[in-house]
Amino acid sequence: MKLNTLKPAKGSRGRVKRVGRGPGSGLGKTATRGMNGAKSRSGYSRQAGFEGGQMPLQRRVPKFGFKNPTRVEYRAVNLSALQAACEKHNLTTVDIDTMIAIGLAGKNDLVKILGNGELTAKLDVTANAFSATAIRKIEDAGGTANKI
Repeated sequence: MKLNTLKPAKGSRGRVKRVGRGPGSGLGKTATRGMNGAKSRSGYSRQAGFEGGQMPLQRRVPKFGFKNPTRVEYRAVNLSALQAACEKHNLTTVDIDTMIAIGLAGKNDLVKILGNGELTAKLDVTANAFSATAIRKIEDAGGTANKI
């Protein structure tokens, strides 16, 4: 075996396709890229939302509303739910841990007690916030409303 007799295996190396070398080559004009224009250029990447110069949807649609960055989201729990839980589980005190255990709130929720429904049980309720009617109804039933 000599270096001058070495050849690649038959069929392992094809002809190099020389594109963009004029109309006579058969691979001129678009150079196998389908069309001319921005999409045929190297380094082309379309801007997200670009619509060919037409005003993009993001700018055509009117903007409205306001997202308050300091808004505090509460999980609302009504007195009717507390009354039902009290009857079912024989409760005298209700705090956030109890509400999580019962399934009225999640472990990361801030809880606000709302005054919808009737409360007949004497409950000591502890929560992050209360509505005015909830406090009135809890105290009318003989219980206490403790804000954390």
